[in-house]
Amino acid sequence: MAAFTSEPPASFVSFDGTTIRYRRIGSGAPVIMVHGSGGGLHSWQPVAEQLAEQFELWLPARRGYAPSGPGSSPKHFSDEVRDLGALIELIGVPAHLAGMSYGATVALHAAATGLPVRSLALWEPPLYAAGAELAPVLARFEELAGNGNRGRAERLLAEKVARVPAAMLDAAGAGEPPAEEPDDSYGWSRDLESMIADTTYLDRWSAVTTPTLLMRGADTWQPMPETVERLATVLPHSTLRTFPGQSHFAPSLIPAEVAAVLAGFLG
Repeated sequence: MAAFTSEPPASFVSFDGTTIRYRRIGSGAPVIMVHGSGGGLHSWQPVAEQLAEQFELWLPARRGYAPSGPGSSPKHFSDEVRDLGALIELIGVPAHLAGMSYGATVALHAAATGLPVRSLALWEPPLYAAGAELAPVLARFEELAGNGNRGRAERLLAEKVARVPAAMLDAAGAGEPPAEEPDDSYGWSRDLESMIADTTYLDRWSAVTTPTLLMRGADTWQPMPETVERLATVLPHSTLRTFPGQSHFAPSLIPAEVAAVLAGFLG
């Protein structure tokens, strides 16, 4: 299993001057791994390290998430699609796209716009979280985060955006995050802007003909399971894989198992 070095991440400048930083590991067919909200360079690392002997893994920090630049506000999914386009141009050949959560939605948008994408591997895209109804959530989130109430701000996102059941959050004892934990409030705000400008209309994805692997945890809360299952019926060339006993966080909890499924699909 290959490991990431401690060297500073590489970078490129995207279409609007935003610096996007990334790590690269391994050799083989290129795979871009797109992280979700509240993530960064580290998000896919446990899975990527399992795949590095077979594939060349590119792990960018999306705009708004350190150490990449902030980008502009309001942000749209099209901005991140253009970031991926610039990265694919840097790679020089069509790439596979693997997306986690919000990153899976970014990957779907990329394929829909015609970027040279060989395949899609999507972990639980939260396509139910979109539209103007999220605008009050963004306003309240920014108010809480601006006042230093990170714990309450993150709980708001979990309940109103991810729709994690309150009982599950109570059982987890969610509170204020450790002081050393990176503050992803800015990135979350920009992601919410993209979701507010988007739609929950799933039938639009029927135009995506890219071979697609959909993945979900058997124990993830609703409406994620029904959303992913519906998406599987909409995408014309998709395969659905369910991980028993797992929830939305499986890529971090069981990286070897997720990597094995990815390797079988990508190979």
